[in-house]
Amino acid sequence: MTPKTYWLEHAWLGTHVEPSVAVEVADGRITAVRTGEESPPPGAEILRGLTLPGLANAHSHAFHRALRGTVQVGSGTFWTWREIMYATADRLTPDTYHALARAVYAEMALAGVTSVGEFHYVHHAPGGIPYADPNAMGEALIAAAAEAGIRITLLDTAYLSSGFGQPPGTHQRRFSDGDADAWADRCSVLKERDHARIGAAIHSVRAVPADQLEIVARWAEERRAPLHVHLSEQTAENQACLEIHGCTPTQLLAVHGVLGPRTTGVHNTHLTAEDISLIGGSGTGTCMCPTTERDLADGIGPAAALQNEGSPLSLGSDSHAVIDLLEEARAMELNERLRTRTRGHWTAAALLRAASADGHAALGWDDAGTLEPGALADLTTIALDSVRTAGPLPRLGAETAVFAATAADVRHTVVAGRHVVRDGAHALVPDVPQALARAVEALRA
Repeated sequence: MTPKTYWLEHAWLGTHVEPSVAVEVADGRITAVRTGEESPPPGAEILRGLTLPGLANAHSHAFHRALRGTVQVGSGTFWTWREIMYATADRLTPDTYHALARAVYAEMALAGVTSVGEFHYVHHAPGGIPYADPNAMGEALIAAAAEAGIRITLLDTAYLSSGFGQPPGTHQRRFSDGDADAWADRCSVLKERDHARIGAAIHSVRAVPADQLEIVARWAEERRAPLHVHLSEQTAENQACLEIHGCTPTQLLAVHGVLGPRTTGVHNTHLTAEDISLIGGSGTGTCMCPTTERDLADGIGPAAALQNEGSPLSLGSDSHAVIDLLEEARAMELNERLRTRTRGHWTAAALLRAASADGHAALGWDDAGTLEPGALADLTTIALDSVRTAGPLPRLGAETAVFAATAADVRHTVVAGRHVVRDGAHALVPDVPQALARAVEALRA
């Protein structure tokens, strides 16, 4: 890649906003950061607004994007929502999933996301019949991310049962490899690429039998790969786990060696004080998905308490009720305000870190999420002159980004030094709304 220079009108440098910053890039990485550059160097690409490190969407189910606007009709619970989700999953093929994911990842790029963690469990054809390429669905997602211009960590998910002690039902058969050894054999064939990392996931303690948890954890440990797990999203799961195993899901994961610094619990909503200590004390991360958690009426998780115990926080858009990492960051703080009736649980800097550096780290991209030499050259620029962001002083740009801006204010997205979104338009997917519309229409019954 030809070296280039970006001139940032305002840059968030982790602790403060700095005006007039030049960032030099070569081979996809930042090679120099120079402050006090009052005017753009000759030939520099100019990024007007506030530039942040690229954002990380640490939890995604790309096909859930097809549910937007339909599952919001009427009332119900997570469990009734799940039946609609299964019906959509049944209609996916490698080709339709590629088309949908490409459009969804392009939507993420427009929202400033440079890395996505795809929690992937739709592995086989309906009925559980493997494709000729057993990883056809995963490969479709990896290709979709490349074509949309963003990084992906494919969190290949073990999903082996429909509930505690229950075989896969009709809908889950295409998710299941039969047992954890067969899951490991299949996903071991997946190869990493420049834009793609391979991680592992345990769908939940209800979907992976307790005697198979260690197989998944060991696979991830041997590869030093990220390991994610849906954890205590629903009280019904907690109660069933107590009845079957005599402990909480968190305690079950701890007994079987799942918790640890490369593990991230997604949601972590309904936890006991002991659960919080186990998660924080082991360095296990927490991925909060506030827009989905509120859309599904799941509840508000103890994010502040988890972080205070030592659990790094990341953010995800999960079901894609909206795709907006700034809204996820804002919602985490505002949810905690509603729950506690006090303000100011996280600074804007801490929320931006959850949306960037800590999110990338949860996905195995430890060298992303900062604007400093050696880091991956991933940049997200927020407009400071929109109807939402105009007015505040530029030095308050972090607060403006978190508490006022939305995905619609993302002006530029740069991944590995390449301009993927320029002036609000995607450079690789010409008409993202139309691509989304076509892909969703193809999945309608």
